[in-house]
Amino acid sequence: MHFKTTAGASRARRQEAAHLQRMEGNPLDAEDEALLDMFERKGWPYDKRRAYVIARAKGLSVPDAAE
Repeated sequence: MHFKTTAGASRARRQEAAHLQRMEGNPLDAEDEALLDMFERKGWPYDKRRAYVIARAKGLSVPDAAE
């Protein structure tokens, strides 16, 4: 499946994903929302977002996160 890369399309996908998370009983918390907001605000591509989340989960130093 190919998604548009517009801010509106990104926001729509995010809202749908958040809804599915709530349905599964695992809603996004404030920290998750803030992280996703940062990705959108900075316009990070998917690969950079994924690398950031993986590095953060592994407890590695994550560049480009300070604001």
